[in-house]
Amino acid sequence: MNGVFKKLANRTWKPVVQWYLKKPRKYSRNGITMTIPVGVFHPGFFFSTSFFSDFLEGQSIDKLRLCDMGCGSGMLSLVAAKKGAIVSAVDLLPDAIQATAANAIANKLTVQTILSDLFQNVPEQEFDRVVVNPPYFKKYPATPEQHAWYCGEQLEYFQFFFKQVKNHLTADGIIWMILSDECDLAGIESIARTNAFEMALVAQKKIRWEENFIFAIRAY
Repeated sequence: MNGVFKKLANRTWKPVVQWYLKKPRKYSRNGITMTIPVGVFHPGFFFSTSFFSDFLEGQSIDKLRLCDMGCGSGMLSLVAAKKGAIVSAVDLLPDAIQATAANAIANKLTVQTILSDLFQNVPEQEFDRVVVNPPYFKKYPATPEQHAWYCGEQLEYFQFFFKQVKNHLTADGIIWMILSDECDLAGIESIARTNAFEMALVAQKKIRWEENFIFAIRAY
């Protein structure tokens, strides 16, 4: 039945969303107001971001060094900064980095922005927390914008992520990653284990036809 609902949504809702996102839009949530530029992931139209931001609101992260990997327009970065975290926001899209920086200023929050493909350009530093809302559809991205959706047919995004993140975590650091029942959970967990990480489910929520899962991931 969920598959039927999803197909109907793709046929009716998706064209409306595509039309709406043809120009910059305002978005507000949790006391934060943002401008979302064209071509940058819009947090208001996807279940995962709202669930993840609510989860982050409930965490004690004051004074912790936090990396928002794949920040998009900056929703998670701003929530974390508002909670007192020392935030580095990373994305490979210049428009996303510019949007996050502008949205931080507009909300009178401090966020360091870094233009980088995963951790390639991130300075040598360790984080207490890394938050990531990753691409997880098995397809190779054909455009820079598609990197928000597609992780490669062999889950290459996750292979690179787990290899790189180990050099940027404190000894007791935690990765918070949100995934969906639409992705290859077993494959992602296998890659994590290969890189000596353990995934523990800490929250889940079903929103309409999609089940989202938040994992706390630690090195062992």
